[in-house]
Amino acid sequence: MIAPAPIDVLRFLAARHAEGVPCALVTLVGIDGGSSRSIGTQMAVAADGRRLGSFSGGCVEDAVATEALEALDDGWGRVVRYGAGSPYIDIRLPCGGGIDLLFTPRPDAAIVAAALAALDSRNAVALTLECDGVAIAADPAPVAWDGHALTHAYQPPLRIHALGQGEDLTAFARLAAAFGAQINAITPDADTQALLIAEGMSVTPLVTRNTLPPIASDPWSAIVFLFHGRDWEEFLMPQALALPAFYHGAIGSRRTHAARLEALVASGVRTDAIMGLRGHIGLIPATRDPATLALSILGEIVADYNALAHWSKWMGSALTVPASH
Repeated sequence: MIAPAPIDVLRFLAARHAEGVPCALVTLVGIDGGSSRSIGTQMAVAADGRRLGSFSGGCVEDAVATEALEALDDGWGRVVRYGAGSPYIDIRLPCGGGIDLLFTPRPDAAIVAAALAALDSRNAVALTLECDGVAIAADPAPVAWDGHALTHAYQPPLRIHALGQGEDLTAFARLAAAFGAQINAITPDADTQALLIAEGMSVTPLVTRNTLPPIASDPWSAIVFLFHGRDWEEFLMPQALALPAFYHGAIGSRRTHAARLEALVASGVRTDAIMGLRGHIGLIPATRDPATLALSILGEIVADYNALAHWSKWMGSALTVPASH
């Protein structure tokens, strides 16, 4: 993994609790001016000095860790300003702004475990964070800091089902795994299967062109076709489009995508599902090599995944996902 994800901070808290090591949870609740992190960014600091997460490029983390250890010793939480307007005049942020951090010592391990269980079950969850504790929020939508509490929402980890074979699939699977996504490579090619399995990847053999194997997809999943020939799409793509996902996409030129859409219409696929399929995918135009193609497509998928937090419409624990554009 390139860097910790929000869920990793919760996992850090749970792991330290299992070891009998108390922790403080630190949450970014306010920004004055610029900041390299967003509201809700978190850091966990253990009593033995271990920590996970950051709020800058290394400018304040040591001071935050010291404050967290003091909060653990004192047994009470607090909100501390760093940067502009802070009493710590020797600590400044490179952006010139100020950040307010909420220190919550010894967050309830049962609450953290419940949040992790929800996320592992592929459900979004939100924690209400205060100086003196944390609680599962009744509504999973985030709520801004009001001077007393902040409700922070957590998304289930990004899951990607990638269909293809050869170098395009292996490059994409490796990059997605390094990023931290739950990648499932679906391929008919025995050599590709063996290579990815040897590297610890999740692989689903594609036995026939007619039937998509059972895969676990949900509103936090992406499904992408990396086949260069459309012969693997005729029957598999309509089945994939029937599955819940925030992203459906397939490589190919604009001409290829136009022919693909015509075939889907002819096969009776719903219009809204067809309109949600992305073609000519990726952020980098006219990519030719597998590594750049993988980076281009993964960047687009991650951008859409991150955007879920901004335009999600919550109904209980279910997410209504608008069609991809």
